[in-house]
Amino acid sequence: QVQLVESGGGLVQPGGSLRLSCAASGFVLDYYSLGWFRQAPGKEREAFSCVSPRGDVTYYTDSVKGRFAISVDNAENTVYLEMNVLKPEDTAVYYCARRSRVLGKCVSSRWEYDTWGQGTQVTVSS
Repeated sequence: QVQLVESGGGLVQPGGSLRLSCAASGFVLDYYSLGWFRQAPGKEREAFSCVSPRGDVTYYTDSVKGRFAISVDNAENTVYLEMNVLKPEDTAVYYCARRSRVLGKCVSSRWEYDTWGQGTQVTVSS
């Protein structure tokens, strides 16, 4: 069964850090782009980061660049998202998602992703 399971969200103070995990099963991460999306209350789900197949290239939007970092553990078939210097505007439900096309490049459209994690809440508040 193709599945993504997320963990690691929670409540953190501004300036703090969290690490999210996205564990894949039923497929090999190395062959797919893995995107990160987030959805704040009342807003559209937005892509903000992605790692290409084989972990060759990582992408970040300006809103998280320099603060967030993706890493891939192929042995564990897991992608990690390290989030530092968190801000209140980072508060959202965070999702990881698999690009549907094998060896497809990272894209921002959510409709190009066919498998989603269950989502994990990240709240940044003092």
